[in-house]
Amino acid sequence: MSADDEESPEPEVVHPEEVDRNFDWRGWSLVAAIFVAFLVIPGAIYLYPHAPSVVGLSFWDTYLVLPMIPAIVLGLLAVWATTRP
Repeated sequence: MSADDEESPEPEVVHPEEVDRNFDWRGWSLVAAIFVAFLVIPGAIYLYPHAPSVVGLSFWDTYLVLPMIPAIVLGLLAVWATTRP
């Protein structure tokens, strides 16, 4: 083994303006998740406040847990959409 084999190559440094990043389907999936988290779920709770009690959710479940589910999905999707290979 030579000394060159033991050294790991240094990563290539690329300026952020030189990277080709477009607003593709990952960005649109993030926009859809924001739409659901900020408009659809609160709108459904506002328009149909008694609907969750039909399936067994209490008042606290409705107003605390239902908005948390899309918020967690939104956070995971945001991390996934911004970390690209």
